[in-house]
Amino acid sequence: MDQISAMLKRAMPFQMASEELLDDIAAQSRLKSYAPGQMIYDRGDVADFVHIVSKGAVLHELRVGESETDIARVMRPGDVFGWAAVLEGERRRLARTTAQEATEVIQIDGETLMSLIRREPAAGDVIMSRFATMITREFDAPESVAARVPHLLTKTQGDGVGSGWALTAFRIAQWLRSPKPYLMVAGFAFMLAFWYLTVEVWKLPRFRDMPGLTRVVHEFLSRNPTYGLSIWTPEYYQHIWASVRRVTIAFVIATALGVPLGLFLGWSERFREYVFPVFETLRPIPVLAWVPLAILMFTGSETPVIFLTFLASFFATALNTMLGVESIDESYSRAAYCLGASKWQVFREVVVPGAMPFIFTGLQISVGVAWFSLVAGEMVSGEFGLGYVINTSYTMVRYPTIVIGMATLGAVGYATSAVVRLAGDYLMQWRVRELALGGR
Repeated sequence: MDQISAMLKRAMPFQMASEELLDDIAAQSRLKSYAPGQMIYDRGDVADFVHIVSKGAVLHELRVGESETDIARVMRPGDVFGWAAVLEGERRRLARTTAQEATEVIQIDGETLMSLIRREPAAGDVIMSRFATMITREFDAPESVAARVPHLLTKTQGDGVGSGWALTAFRIAQWLRSPKPYLMVAGFAFMLAFWYLTVEVWKLPRFRDMPGLTRVVHEFLSRNPTYGLSIWTPEYYQHIWASVRRVTIAFVIATALGVPLGLFLGWSERFREYVFPVFETLRPIPVLAWVPLAILMFTGSETPVIFLTFLASFFATALNTMLGVESIDESYSRAAYCLGASKWQVFREVVVPGAMPFIFTGLQISVGVAWFSLVAGEMVSGEFGLGYVINTSYTMVRYPTIVIGMATLGAVGYATSAVVRLAGDYLMQWRVRELALGGR
């Protein structure tokens, strides 16, 4: 068992699999020995097992189509062959394999392997992608053969449900099996219990004047709220929509300007020498310090709020993008130049993809600070919005409404950060595929 697990970790298709999945595959595998010169399988045989060389050497002679020329390859320990067992359609051997010396191979039933990896669609898709890469790169087989390798995340399942839903269901199931949701619930329960006890039960000096939990919940759920704001009032959703719209506009503008600026700051040393000192001088200035200038520069009540929201988001996006470019190993750019790539090609094919992880990290930070600066802007200039609700509720001594505004702000802010994170995961799927295609 341990020998099989260790060999699976060495084999190219399974290097990205989880320990649990490897153990399950190992438990369903078996070892088989062959004498020198003994045939393991011949062309046209039913493809039932995937094989991994454990000891010895195997001569693999592949013939595809009507060609009479064999593509011969000697398989050593850790090499995988017999991949026809996982192809879609009729599974017949395309090669003749013979043990060149006393040989021991690991055999994995193809159907069993597919059923195991379908339990983990994300890892399974990586395994299948590596099989497809191995077929064309290591065995020089045509693309038409590699195209028969199933990809769990790009095809629909037999029950008519898209595999995207299968992946979502898998992730939800994994999340529910982990301690994360229960720790999260425990954390919120602790916070609410602390609030209730300090304000309503113990009435501690620094907390007794705060609105209590029961009072806030009653106000929030009331059809006739005392202070005019609850989940049943249209004004509540008008305030949410106003804030979401402002943050969205500011975030889009900050991304459109901040990402290119950060890319050029990290890529061009001369550009950085001109621009970065100015950038670093403006970045520490608090958003509230910009309020008078924002009111002077922009007319109306809406544009100054969007500008103030944009500022903090812009600086966070640009800075993280610049750091992402600086994190790229220079050897990649040098290699591209040596292969004849132009400066623009290096920027497009090396710099931008290499900075992507930092860019999306910066965007998650950016959308958070956008909400932070939005509240500051709405407190001084705005007619609707959650910041406006918090500020006016304080001046009018509507303390429960302050808490309602704060809680709503936190929930909506968390949701927008989650959306950015999901968008990043979707757009960064190439990283997983790149690992799958990266060979050893």
